[in-house]
Amino acid sequence: MLKNENIICISSIDWDFIWQGHQEIMSAFARNGNRVLFIENTGVRSPNLKDMQRLKKRIVRWFKSTKGFRKEEENIFIFSPVMLPFPYSRFASWINRRFLIEPLKRWMKAMSFRDPIIWTFLPTNTALDIINEFDDRKMLVYYDIADFDALTDNPKKLKKTEEILIKKCDVVFAQGKGIADKCRKSNPNVHIFPFGVNVKVFEDFLLSSSKKAPADLKDVGRPIVGYIGGIHKHVDIPLISYIAKSHPEWSVVLVGPRQVDTREMEGVPNIFILGKKEFEELPAYINQFDVCTIPYLVSDYTKTVYPTKLNEYYIMGKPVVSTALPEVKATNEENGNMTSIANTHEEFVKLVEKALSSDSVKTLSGRGAIARKNSWSERIEEMSSLIEEVIERKKRGQPANWQDKFLLLYKKTKHNVIKSLAVILAAYLLIFYTPIVWILARPLVISEQPKKSDAIIVLGGGVGESGKVGQGYEERAEYAVELYKKGYAGHIVFSSGYVNIFKETLVMKAMAVSLGVPESAIILENRAINTHDSAIFTKELLDKEHWNSIILLSSPYHMLRVSKIFAKFDRGVKISYTPISKSSFYAHDVKGFFSKKISVSQIGGIVHEYLGILYYWWKGWI
Repeated sequence: MLKNENIICISSIDWDFIWQGHQEIMSAFARNGNRVLFIENTGVRSPNLKDMQRLKKRIVRWFKSTKGFRKEEENIFIFSPVMLPFPYSRFASWINRRFLIEPLKRWMKAMSFRDPIIWTFLPTNTALDIINEFDDRKMLVYYDIADFDALTDNPKKLKKTEEILIKKCDVVFAQGKGIADKCRKSNPNVHIFPFGVNVKVFEDFLLSSSKKAPADLKDVGRPIVGYIGGIHKHVDIPLISYIAKSHPEWSVVLVGPRQVDTREMEGVPNIFILGKKEFEELPAYINQFDVCTIPYLVSDYTKTVYPTKLNEYYIMGKPVVSTALPEVKATNEENGNMTSIANTHEEFVKLVEKALSSDSVKTLSGRGAIARKNSWSERIEEMSSLIEEVIERKKRGQPANWQDKFLLLYKKTKHNVIKSLAVILAAYLLIFYTPIVWILARPLVISEQPKKSDAIIVLGGGVGESGKVGQGYEERAEYAVELYKKGYAGHIVFSSGYVNIFKETLVMKAMAVSLGVPESAIILENRAINTHDSAIFTKELLDKEHWNSIILLSSPYHMLRVSKIFAKFDRGVKISYTPISKSSFYAHDVKGFFSKKISVSQIGGIVHEYLGILYYWWKGWI
């Protein structure tokens, strides 16, 4: 068996879910001296309300661990990533790579977890993202245990990613013949391995001197028709109810976690739902069953399912009745028809009746022999041998000289450069050819209808948002004149201490006078060197002139900062925050699909304003 390897397992279940092949295989590898990183289920579909408890549990587990990582037992480490649960959203995938790949790389570096064997149970885009990050992987294994496209809300996307995955793989293990046939279309190196059984756990129980019934079965009447496993959406709940109602003298016992609404069964007095049990407890329960069942619905998903519980029932020598699952039927034909197969609810009940009345010692021992042939230890040993063969073959084909190694490194670098350029191009198109920046800038704009006031306060432009002298003040002065002429106020105050050859306030006054405003209606405030100063000096002017209402006028994206500053000096003064109606600097096309939506200078102006707000907050001015 494999030894001294690093194995990344991309699992389709969580570690503490029902014990299955995922945990069995990785535990066996860990016991043999391999280090295993078990990445818990990252999902194949978008979540619904039923998943909220699982998502909450994942978040709690993340906080209790070290950034999502924990050591479960010797050589087994668990990674519980917290991710956006939308596996087919490009944006979510981009975000999730940061939540998943970066922590994964850091952990591997800290643990010297190099040259990993990657073993995936998932064929999703997320699994491919992980796999694609490790060109130095020793090999790639896919254990295809089900048709996941029957579970997802995006089967077309999943089929595509699964096909890509299968082509990448060094070896593919398939749960059954149907899955193997599908995989061989994309990869010839496919081997069939149905889930096995942990023979030791069951034989230890069978060889033990004490076989006491579990406490929650002591008062349950015989005969017992039993089921081991999750009560999920693939279980035929109406069938279970039918069995119990058709024979009230039978006890129908279900051992496993509830994953769907079970109220339909809870009202039936001879149905006992006992909940999840530890794997080591299962033999004691199965030992009490008189007949074991596999009551699955036959669907697109279950047509490829090989129930692990079949061998667990067999090794305990119990008669089994199953619905007509294709993989169970195929196994049955290969092993002397040890399982009774039912096509209807009525037939299922009749087969249970027959099993209760006519089971024999011969069939009991025959079932045990079948189960031992399907033991996990043999399965894992065979899988391991195939993996070791591939590793040895790849070793012989590895680059042997520095030139080949250099070219391999160059290829990886080229891939990273292309990926980086693609990200840069996408960011460029998002910023310059969509209205995203304008959307982000909307909170900066505060625009109120002007109200009749004592004065119009015009804040000068300086180099303002454009960064260039002389841009902005003309529009502000012109709009102030327009409001003055409409009778909104009897005075205009130009506030600015900026000087470029001439004082900016003198230039704005000259414009206003030339447009018909009398000099007597204009007041200049020449001391302010920033918006904070303008607020201070305007307050002094308000007190001096006994004004109770003003219109504050500036550029559109300056108004949030203006409002926050003046709010600190507002003492009963009514303020209308009125930006200029049209700003040539901030003008932009919103209709043309292929035209630029924003310029570098406009972005600079918006960024300057956000930084200004941050700086004013730090200074305590807002």
